[in-house]
Formats: sequence, C-alpha cells, structure tokens
Amino acid sequence: MRNIALREVAVSDADVYERMFCDPTMMSGLGGPLPRSGIRAKLQHDIDEATSGRAWICMIRLSRGDPTAVGGNVVLWAHESHGMSISEIGWMVLPEFQGRGIGKAAVRLLLRRARDAGRWGVVHAYPGITNTASNAICRTLGFTLAGRHDAVFAGRSLPTNHWHINPINLT
Repeated sequence: MRNIALREVAVSDADVYERMFCDPTMMSGLGGPLPRSGIRAKLQHDIDEATSGRAWICMIRLSRGDPTAVGGNVVLWAHESHGMSISEIGWMVLPEFQGRGIGKAAVRLLLRRARDAGRWGVVHAYPGITNTASNAICRTLGFTLAGRHDAVFAGRSLPTNHWHINPINLT
C-alpha cells in the first residue's frame, strides 16, 4: 500500500497517538510505552510545534479520499545535539499497516518536501539497532550509516544506528 498522503497533526489524532505511544509492542524499541495520562499533552505540544513551523509533524493518510484513515506518523524537527543544531526524522506505523511500504513511502514524501522547500539540510535518523524495518527504510532510501549512537527518547537512553541523508540525494 503506497497510495498515501501526509497531513498535519490535529486534535482529532488523539486516539491514534494513544495507539502509537501507549502500545507496548510499538514502543518496545523506544524504551516501552508512554503513560496514557501524558498523551493529550504530547499531542498538544506536537500541534503547537507543527502550527508554529518549528517541526513538520505529519499523519500518514492511507487514502486520499478519507482523511480519517491514518496509519501512523512521520516527523521532521531540529534540535541540539553535541552543541550543534541537527535535523532529525522519525516515523511510526501502526501494527496492522506494517510491512506494506507505508513507512518508506511516508519518509520519502517528507524528505522530498524538505528537498523542495530547501529546508532542514542534512537529515538524521536514529532507529533502534534491533528495528530491522526502520533500518531497512534508511538503507533503501539512500541514507548513509554513520555508526552507533545512544539516542534519548522520552528521557530514556536507547542504542540506535545513526543514519543521515541530504534530501537532494534522495533515491
């Protein structure tokens, strides 16, 4: 299933956020599920970041005709790392839609947007070292593996692979 589109995150995504961030299986590579009590605040934070333009936080629409059919998200944002500002991309695909090329298509779409907008520069990705599917997305889209990295997500240190790509070189 590759006929997807991206749309900005919205208040109506609360249920999808809960399914993504509170599911033990989905969050196994990110240190475990987040508490349900914090999901509304996370969603509002993400909406604020997207609305301000500080981040591109997009929901993966599965059908161009039905904006409520969502399979996950893809996010691009800037942050400080070792005293430098870097751009990072991350994605999550709900379990029932995994293995269909949705994540790869969504990452490609957002990187094309970055390329076309001339924004973000080199983009980094940090999938968990055991996340075979996400590492395969990086490899097949032409990211370069820079090595291992201990990334922090939700205050948790996680062993990851560090990939990077300049969107102008997107395959």
